[in-house]
Amino acid sequence: MIELASDSLKTFTKGKVRDVYDLDDRLLVRTSDRIPAHDVILPDPIPDKGKVLTAISLFWFDYLGHVCPHHLISGNVDEF
Repeated sequence: MIELASDSLKTFTKGKVRDVYDLDDRLLVRTSDRIPAHDVILPDPIPDKGKVLTAISLFWFDYLGHVCPHHLISGNVDEF
């Protein structure tokens, strides 16, 4: 699991399952393992949920990239 040192980043917004950080000219979207249920976040996360959601998103951005432009810059943590 890749840990993000989010304490050193400027928070743009936090949602039920995603946290968005302001990197000046870019935004970093981090998907968590939190479970939303209407307006409540349940106490027990699903292990690796964030990894699965990110992998699905990366697949579709890559698969449909030639059809229309999108906002994805990179899914590689080393490039953050």
